[in-house]
Amino acid sequence: MSVLRFILEKVCMVRNKQNINYLNNIWQCIKQTHGNGKMREKTLTMDTLNPQVKAVEYAVRGPIVTKAGDIERGLQQGQKHPFTEVIKANIGDSHAMGQKPITFLRQVVALCSFPELLNSSSFPEDAKQRARRILQGCGGQSLGSYSASQGVDCIRQDVAVYIEQRDKGVPADWDNIYLTTGASDGIVSILKMLVSGQGRSRSGVMIPIPQYPLYSAAISELEAVQINYYLDEDNCWALDINELHRAYQAAKEHCHPRVICIINPGNPTGQVQSRKCIEDVLHFAYEENLFVMSDEVYQDNVYSPDLQFHSFKKVLYEMGPEYFNTVELASFHSTSKGYSGECGFRGGYMEVLNLDLEVKAQLVKLLSVRLCPPVSGQAAMDVIVNPPLPHEPSYLQFHKEKSAVLGALAEKAQVTEQTLNTVPGIKCNPVQGAMYAFPRIFIPPRAVEEAKSLGMSPDMMYCLRLLEETGICLVPGSGFGQREGTYHFRMTILPTTEKLKVLLEKLRDFHIKFLKEYASLEEPKR
Repeated sequence: MSVLRFILEKVCMVRNKQNINYLNNIWQCIKQTHGNGKMREKTLTMDTLNPQVKAVEYAVRGPIVTKAGDIERGLQQGQKHPFTEVIKANIGDSHAMGQKPITFLRQVVALCSFPELLNSSSFPEDAKQRARRILQGCGGQSLGSYSASQGVDCIRQDVAVYIEQRDKGVPADWDNIYLTTGASDGIVSILKMLVSGQGRSRSGVMIPIPQYPLYSAAISELEAVQINYYLDEDNCWALDINELHRAYQAAKEHCHPRVICIINPGNPTGQVQSRKCIEDVLHFAYEENLFVMSDEVYQDNVYSPDLQFHSFKKVLYEMGPEYFNTVELASFHSTSKGYSGECGFRGGYMEVLNLDLEVKAQLVKLLSVRLCPPVSGQAAMDVIVNPPLPHEPSYLQFHKEKSAVLGALAEKAQVTEQTLNTVPGIKCNPVQGAMYAFPRIFIPPRAVEEAKSLGMSPDMMYCLRLLEETGICLVPGSGFGQREGTYHFRMTILPTTEKLKVLLEKLRDFHIKFLKEYASLEEPKR
């Protein structure tokens, strides 16, 4: 330490004696850092980090995406790559992919954010009416105030009316509605309520495989037990009731299964479950006394003309009072998907049925810890559940914009499926709904062995090579779960039609080149 001070003093003497104050400041910092010659140890290290945090994985923003960001910055700095841009098809972020906002939604949120605009003739009266109603429900008539932990009352009421209309008259009580920070906030909150016990009595959570990684991440963080049930890839990713029974019985040997999660329409698989399938799941949950969590954020994203979205709540109601008045069900929706794609507002809601009254008070307490969801997101959610009506001035433009978004997605879903199925060694199920394709890819044995030698999954190596050679950013199927020995990737159908066609062409060329590079006697599986 004395040697270091001597060197610093000599440096200051050479430069300027007035620098002695600067030297003293540096010296004090050195003494505080090193104390009696010992380096102060950090309190938080990888050894002391919560092991549940280390166990969390979220493939949608995993190492492939980090690498894509590095490449993108390199391109901006003039680095040379065999492509000129990174095409990010890894996440369902509609606006980042070029989708335009729905005018009416932005008008209402703008009016709520800057009420002086209510005097402007540039905004339609139906937007102003909604903004005034929302502001009247806010403290101080300002979007900047906290709301109640469950959300702004009038917005919760609008959600209840929306659900009742969607489900053709099935009653909805706004006291069962909780506004959330996106659907994710609600999903994690309900899982927190359900996880308890130790050892074989520890809560088990049944999730579909493939699944959206939020579920596995939350289960890891909460130290719950993940129970995988596999969707039937050979039957358009349908949910097989026999597979539910298999997974449940196997899990009972080491945990207490308490909840089943369903994603409909599916992420990453893009399937739309039939009414019969939903009824089978609800009957299974009733018989096994399971809490049901129904992730329905893609309820507006159904593209196959012979399919339709069925809410779990509506089917439960139609099964009769014995089911409707007893099965505990939490359903989730969001501003982030559908036709609006407003991910950044972080708006969402959940409806929770048949909750024990004392438990309900505990849920409100838990939600109050985070004070309230973003009130601007609540306002955006209100527009989705309370859109312009046919007699209102904004209806025609709203309907045109909504139809254009959903029509383009339906077209891109078909183009994606058809194009991928022309590529040797790729098989893609119909993209019936949601925003993703999850094709199965054939990876030659030599490539599998090389990936293992590199310490990574084969589809991770595939996607990494794809990114480095073409600039296309996809997510390996291993990040969502898949049957042993199968490989997939998830890609969004959100890029513009022109960019999507470029992506698919580059992907086709890469895959054929990849197969040739690792050619073997085994034929690609279709």
